[in-house]
Amino acid sequence: MVVIIDYGAGNIQSVKYALTRLGVEAVLTSDKEIIKNADKVIFPGVGRAKFAMEKLEKAGLDKLIPTLKQPVLGVCLGMQLMCDHTAEDNTKGLGIFPIEVKEFQKTLKVPQIGWNQISDLKGDLFNGVDENSFTYFVHSFYIPDNSFSIASTNYGLKYSSAIQKDNFYATQFHPEKSGDIGEKILLNFLSINN
Repeated sequence: MVVIIDYGAGNIQSVKYALTRLGVEAVLTSDKEIIKNADKVIFPGVGRAKFAMEKLEKAGLDKLIPTLKQPVLGVCLGMQLMCDHTAEDNTKGLGIFPIEVKEFQKTLKVPQIGWNQISDLKGDLFNGVDENSFTYFVHSFYIPDNSFSIASTNYGLKYSSAIQKDNFYATQFHPEKSGDIGEKILLNFLSINN
């Protein structure tokens, strides 16, 4: 069973549609028992970090998510919330990755919206994905290049566009909006056995 965490701050319908196109019927839920017993968990997010963390705390999911043992995929804001802290609204995250999320320089056009390349690809998530493939981004904050990085992107500077630690995977880009490449990445995630 594939679960998409529904906590009122995610782009859950577009993720669900992308999975449906791949023949996977995902369950949308905030029920802790269902999430705990899922085979795979997708943790999406759009909007403000502080608002999203408040929603997670209210549902008790801030305590649950870091304890999950199955493969978990954070997307966009979901990726940033997996970190220790984000500069957006000075928000404390879930602490899965010991990383500080930073704000893009004011000299850049933010948010970064549109297609950009991913490179330095590593690990199961990018099996069969070519270096410098294009994926779709919408974000104003970024994760600096770090030891958990499994993909990087350039936008004024080089930053981590995907990270992994144990069973936790996360992408800054939206695989569900990234065409064939995004579908390949989602399929790779669904085939991971931890």
